[in-house]
Amino acid sequence: MKFRAAVAGSDGIRLTMESALTARDRVGVQDFVLLENFTSEAAFIENLRKRFKENLIYTYIGSVLVSVNPYKDLEIYSRQHMERYRGVSFYEVSPHLYAIADNSYRSLRIERKDQCILISGESGAGKTEATKKILQYYAVTCPASDQVETVKDRLLQSNPVLEAFGNAKTLRNDNSSRFGKYMDVQFDYKGAPVGGHILNYLLEKSRVVHQNHGERNFHIFYQLLEGGEDDLLRRLGLEKNPQQYHYLVKGQCARVSSINDKNDWKVVRRALSVINFNDNEVEDLLSIVASVLHLGNVQFAANEQGNAQVTTENQIKYLARLLGVEGSVLREALIHKMIIAKGEELVSPLNLEQAAYARDALAKAVYGRTFSWLVNKINKSLAYKGAECPGWRSATVLGLLDIYGFEVFQHNSFEQFCINYCNEKLQQLFIELTLKSEQEEYESEGIAWEAVQYFNNKIICDLVEEKFKGIISILDEECLRPGDATDMTFLEKLEETVKNHPHFLTHKLADQKTRKSLGREEFRLLHYAGEVTYIVTGFLDKNNDLLFRNLKETMCSSENPIINNCFERTELTDKKRPETVATQFKNSLSKLMEILMSKEPSYIRCIKPNDAKQAGRFDEVLIRHQVKYLGLMENLRVRRAGFAYRRKYEIFLQRYKSLCSETWPTWEGRPHDGVSVLVKHLGYKQEEYKMGRTKIFIRFPKTLFATEDALEIRKQSLATKIQATWRGFYWRQKFLHMKHSAITIQSWWRGTQGRRKAAKKKWAVETIRRFIKGFIYRNYPRCSENEYFLDYIRYSFLMNLKRNLPKNVLDKSWPTPPPSLCEVSQLLRQLCMQNMVWSYCKRISPEWKQQLDQKVVASEMFKGKKDNYPQSVPRLFINTRLGTEEINPKVLQVLGNETIKYAVPVVKYDRKGYKARVRQLLLTQNAIFIVEEAKIKQRIDYANLTGISVSSLSDSLFVLHVRCEDNKQKVEPHLCHSLSHYHKC
Repeated sequence: MKFRAAVAGSDGIRLTMESALTARDRVGVQDFVLLENFTSEAAFIENLRKRFKENLIYTYIGSVLVSVNPYKDLEIYSRQHMERYRGVSFYEVSPHLYAIADNSYRSLRIERKDQCILISGESGAGKTEATKKILQYYAVTCPASDQVETVKDRLLQSNPVLEAFGNAKTLRNDNSSRFGKYMDVQFDYKGAPVGGHILNYLLEKSRVVHQNHGERNFHIFYQLLEGGEDDLLRRLGLEKNPQQYHYLVKGQCARVSSINDKNDWKVVRRALSVINFNDNEVEDLLSIVASVLHLGNVQFAANEQGNAQVTTENQIKYLARLLGVEGSVLREALIHKMIIAKGEELVSPLNLEQAAYARDALAKAVYGRTFSWLVNKINKSLAYKGAECPGWRSATVLGLLDIYGFEVFQHNSFEQFCINYCNEKLQQLFIELTLKSEQEEYESEGIAWEAVQYFNNKIICDLVEEKFKGIISILDEECLRPGDATDMTFLEKLEETVKNHPHFLTHKLADQKTRKSLGREEFRLLHYAGEVTYIVTGFLDKNNDLLFRNLKETMCSSENPIINNCFERTELTDKKRPETVATQFKNSLSKLMEILMSKEPSYIRCIKPNDAKQAGRFDEVLIRHQVKYLGLMENLRVRRAGFAYRRKYEIFLQRYKSLCSETWPTWEGRPHDGVSVLVKHLGYKQEEYKMGRTKIFIRFPKTLFATEDALEIRKQSLATKIQATWRGFYWRQKFLHMKHSAITIQSWWRGTQGRRKAAKKKWAVETIRRFIKGFIYRNYPRCSENEYFLDYIRYSFLMNLKRNLPKNVLDKSWPTPPPSLCEVSQLLRQLCMQNMVWSYCKRISPEWKQQLDQKVVASEMFKGKKDNYPQSVPRLFINTRLGTEEINPKVLQVLGNETIKYAVPVVKYDRKGYKARVRQLLLTQNAIFIVEEAKIKQRIDYANLTGISVSSLSDSLFVLHVRCEDNKQKVEPHLCHSLSHYHKC
């Protein structure tokens, strides 16, 4: 789930905390300490709701920041927002993550004291993103150098790597941290980040082998399959489909629309290179990730004796190659258990259930130890290089704790027990440090400290961690004792040992009514945040976290450098039983408390408004649940046990001095005395406030609200007076300014006009003079006296020519050139004509070109020889040629093989009487035929044809001339109708 947050107010103006009090009815108060009904949980939640609806997701409880995840982008993490909070006093700006970050950083720089920021909340409330945003703030606002930039990059890039290997999709959050993380950032004397160190707590290793419905395994598995290159997957023996792997299908949620595994893979690969992983280390690391997937696909079958046998040899081969172990050794280690009894090694076969347990235990151990190695590798890349120098201790440290919040599910197991124990310890620390801080402030200001009544959860912490009598000690004792220890014997031992504890309850110890809500395998603890019921099933196995000795031996012989580093051979020779998971967690938590106690703490409490991750939705029941489990009401009650409001005299006087005539507009004396005069004028009662050495303490919010309301009225009154005075002054100044501006503009404009007019006259005189001199020397060779005139004459001719160019090839007009341009004019005329001809030819279509070709032939034949030729030139040729379908079939039959080349209708005139007769004129390859309907009237062989003649008159006659030797050949004139149209023959 992506966390997004908003600064109070989209305009981003620097509102002081007090200035926002005037809008408290609409947006609530910015500090819960100022709530009038501070003991009411309903009033607390209503204030949260008001601010949430206005996109004001940050609210203080004193110096504690409460953050509500808005599930939408409010665009408040820009560099501009960072600069707004940089170096500004804590209460001068609206509540924001950056205010906490900057306040801690300034305390670290000024007081030279280590700081820490504790971030807690439910999964999905935004803890991880809050951590990232704080790191980004320091990366941008802290001093920089090349070395510092490298450290900044590594600090930021460690996040995507740890998220890939330690985060997973759960029902509550798409990017839920399944481990606790404490990061120290080291700063040098200049305030630049120069190093870092990460501690991790209680990785949820059980997720490797099992996920609830709707949840996924750790991100890295899906990122590798989705984004890994084909060659890489081939080397690892993997397929892109996550459905092929047993460890990835338990939750039936391999692909999620809101997660882009392919892009995340690219980010992780880039981050690995930034934090100093070489190619070999990346390959070894991914080989381990792949080996976990292959381990999940190892299957077993029972032989006749009921002993387990491996049935998936292919997976064993991949595991042997990826882990660098002998395949046969690994196969045997998965189906046998080695026990050392009386100094002798005894090997016994495993049944199916035991073999599956051994396989899953190996997968969890390999992944868990690899994660620890990964954290150590990142720590090496973040290590402060100045530590090698003698003065390295001058570096100061700022810690960031991103740890799981109080968890209450329908079924709570060993993991929830450890997480809630951690939250009990943090709550204990939180209350102690808060009270300590309050007491120190009161003492430093000379204010009498009054004891505060609060719920001390030490009784719960002792119930869990007390030696010999605590739950963890009893759990360890059951894990270590000989005999058949089970989860139920552990529960029975608990009932026997802590049965009288007021915060412990079981089915056996409960009354008749309570037993209905408690199972026989469950126990209930009354935490500071409420009751939580735990089911003991799996407590012993998870606490033991056993890995059979022969599997350890196999891993110790691994050729994979990372695995070899994770499984040291000293484990095999060390006769001391390794600490249980709960004890390890208790010890690491104890060290964490020591670290936090040595630092100045700041707190961020993250709340998620709904389980559906919807923007704008405020689930009151869910939020009340979180307010309770985060201990916010207890924190507020402790903070309000004394004085609700406290400010330095200078700040208080500067804000409220206008309410008293003696302090307004300036106070010349000590701020302490000025505040005394001011509160006396305001009528504060003695029980409503106290005067400290440097601060004023106000007990009741209503006192401050009344002062704030009076200030608002005073502001409005002053504003009215100031506006009236200012309005007269403003308009007088505006008039004088406009008058002065008008005079200045008029003066400037008159001068400009005069200069322009003089310049124009000067230019005109110069131009006329040059023209006259050029005209006088116009017939001389080009020189300085006539060059302007000659250039102008040429320019004028060319411009005239441009306007009067011939429109077509028949237009012979052309402007008369000056003597100096005659030759150029002739060349231009030729070029123009060529261009028009070229353009004309380019536009001619094939049909029109054919017409022109025919016109040329006709011109050669008839021009000057025929009277009506000139009238026929503009007329187009028409096609009168006959098709075969227009010729009688009988004629075609008579012609036989004679191919008709040309056929046209004609009118034949008799020799006697010149009677007109319609005929068809057919031309073949050998002869001319004159046809009357279906009868060939005459055949004229080309050999007998001596000529064709036409008259010079305006008629359409043409005559065929044949030899007269053959009496059968008749020489007769023929009138061709188409000749009048100059038909192509």
